[in-house]
Amino acid sequence: MFELEWTDEAKAAYNLLKGNPSDRKRCQAVKKTLNFLALNPRHQSLQTHEFMSLKGPNGEKVFEACAEQNTPAAYRVFWYYGPSKGIITVLTITPHP
Repeated sequence: MFELEWTDEAKAAYNLLKGNPSDRKRCQAVKKTLNFLALNPRHQSLQTHEFMSLKGPNGEKVFEACAEQNTPAAYRVFWYYGPSKGIITVLTITPHP
């Protein structure tokens, strides 16, 4: 099990989703993704894979986890391992680029 840390950008994106009633379903999907991420970042439903065009602040590999499937502008959670063992940092939450 991992502890999740959040960047300011990730917090702002999540709070924006939570604050918009029309994004209720999307917010629930992101919340479910974050729960799976904390339990098992390789959970099959996350479809986790490395996002090659982005690095963490210290050169960490950044990964992408799917929060939604088959949805226009489906939301993704971008994250990396660290800054220490047992921690995952949520970099941002955004529609699929």
